Order: sequence, then structure tokens, then C-alpha cells
Amino acid sequence: MTIRKELEDRERGMLSPRAMLSSESRGRIVREKECDLRMAFQRDRDRIIHSKAFRRLKHKTQVFLIPGGDHYRTRMTHTLEVAQIARTIARALALNEDLSEAIALGHDLGHTPFGHAGEEVLNEIVPGGFRHPEQSLRVVDEIEKLNLTFEVRDGILKHSKRGGPIVPGDPAQRALTLEGQIVRVADSIAYLNHDLDDALRARVISRSELRAEVGDSLDMLGATHSQRIGRMVLDVVDTTLQSGVDHISAGPGMLQAAMCLRGFLDREVYNGAEVHDDFVKASKVIRELYAHYMSSPGAFAREAGRTAGDAELHRLVCDFISGMTDRYAFKAYEKIFLPQPWLIV
Repeated sequence: MTIRKELEDRERGMLSPRAMLSSESRGRIVREKECDLRMAFQRDRDRIIHSKAFRRLKHKTQVFLIPGGDHYRTRMTHTLEVAQIARTIARALALNEDLSEAIALGHDLGHTPFGHAGEEVLNEIVPGGFRHPEQSLRVVDEIEKLNLTFEVRDGILKHSKRGGPIVPGDPAQRALTLEGQIVRVADSIAYLNHDLDDALRARVISRSELRAEVGDSLDMLGATHSQRIGRMVLDVVDTTLQSGVDHISAGPGMLQAAMCLRGFLDREVYNGAEVHDDFVKASKVIRELYAHYMSSPGAFAREAGRTAGDAELHRLVCDFISGMTDRYAFKAYEKIFLPQPWLIV
């Protein structure tokens, strides 16, 4: 018996009957030999961590554009916080931690530079639109060809809310596994709290403004960053257990408080003047890069190098731009549109 088989047996004996067992995965797009050491979802997690798209997350904006301070979140630190919260919830519910972690680590691989501003402008200009969950799936399937399991791919695709409810009432909007549903909730818990933390650090908002706007909700959520995360996670665990672990849920009071906080962040942070003005400028960078590459296929081919498959030009350009880090996008824009120093002496 291999170590993987022993681990699968252990998993079967320890996890909830509602957990997604590694040994019962629906499999991969391309069938391959199983590993003697690692279970299926462990392999998926490892493939994601070793991917180029994952490494680029450290230089992609979460909220604040190329922040000067060392303690502001990036897309990578956001991803790690989501993975930590997801694992905590999965362990408390005796669900599959490896699966939740793999989905969490892969959920934003397709995110654009400049945060949601980049996503909005690509959605506007690319034929057929743009959504980062679908792009994340394209990254793991077509661009990096990670050949992940069905369950991880499903969780990546269905993690995003895009202004919708944190816990959807429509089963069609939920991941097919409870572990995937956990990531959707963990994503909200992470970004609501760390975006608030970063906004306070940046003095985009003040504690007095926060108290005045969402005082009652803050009383329920908690006074500190740690307290808020702890209470939200505990509420998800308790509510889900009380419902019989049919699906991942949260109490109505906690959901209302979280939505109130999200509305405050929408108004005062994401669409606030200090953040929004930078995003308008960043959107111009993406818009003009896209127009340039679409009008100059030869220049695009020289810049992008190898491309994924035989997709149409607009799809390849979208892949390239959405995969850029913030600093790469700025450098590409500078190289194309700004005069360069004359280096020959």
C-alpha cells in the first residue's frame, strides 16, 4: 500500500460524511497516474503554488495601487488570508482542508493588475466581457495547463460574488462541494476585514467615520481586526452546524452586518476619491495597452512571446494584459507611449 492510499484511508475515517474525499474526486481533464505520496487535492495545491500566475500575485493590487508601505495587502497576501480562513472553517466542520486550501490559493490567479479597476475596464472593452473567476479557470486550464481536479476547478469558478450575496440562496450559484462554498465565504471575510484595516492605515477613513456609519454592525462584528474575523468565522461554523451542514451558511444578523460594512467600503474606500482617482488613471493604462496590441499584432507577438493555443487575438491580448503585474503594466505603457532616454553616447 502506498502512502497516498494510507492517507486516503485516514481521510475517510476522520472527515464528515459530507466532506469531499480525495479518493472520490471526479478526476482531471487529462487522466494521469496517481502520486504515491500525495492525495489529489494536495497535488492541486502544490501545482498552484508553483505556478507563475501565483508568483505574480505578490505584485498585483488588492486595493491600494503600488503602496509604499510594507504592510498593505497585495493580491497574494489576500489569497493567503483567504486560504487560512478557509482551512479554519473546513477543519471545524470536519471537511476537506486540502480541497478548500487549493481552491483558495487558485481563486484569484486570473485577476488583473490594478485590482477591480482592471477587471472593470477589460469587461468593458473585451468582446464577450471579462470576469476574473473565468479567467482564473482559463489560467489553470489553458495557459498554465495545471490539469487540476474537477472539484478545485468548480470552486475557483464559483467563488466570486460580484456584488451579489455572500451566501447565495440559489444552489446554482454555489460550488458543488462544501469546501468550495467555504472559499466564497472566506473570501468575503478576508477582504472585508483586511481592506478595512488597510483603509484605516492609509487614513482614507477614520475610526470615527467608521463608527458613525456602521456603528451597530461594528458592535456585532467586533472592535478589532482579529475580533471581527473570529466572530465571523465562528458564526459561519455554528450556523452551518445548526443547519445540518447541508450547505455553508451564516446567520442573518452577521450577514446583514457584513453587507453593511461592504456598503461602507464601497462608498468610502473603493469608490472614494483618493482610491478612485488612481484607478481611473490605471484604467487608462489598460485601455491603451489593449488598443495598441490589437492594432499591432506583430508588436504584440514580439512582446508576449508564446501564447495559449489558437485563440483569437483579442483573447490572447486579454490573457497577456490580465496576467500582468501592476509594475509590468506601467513599464509596458512607458515603453510604448513615452519617450525613452537616448542611451548611446
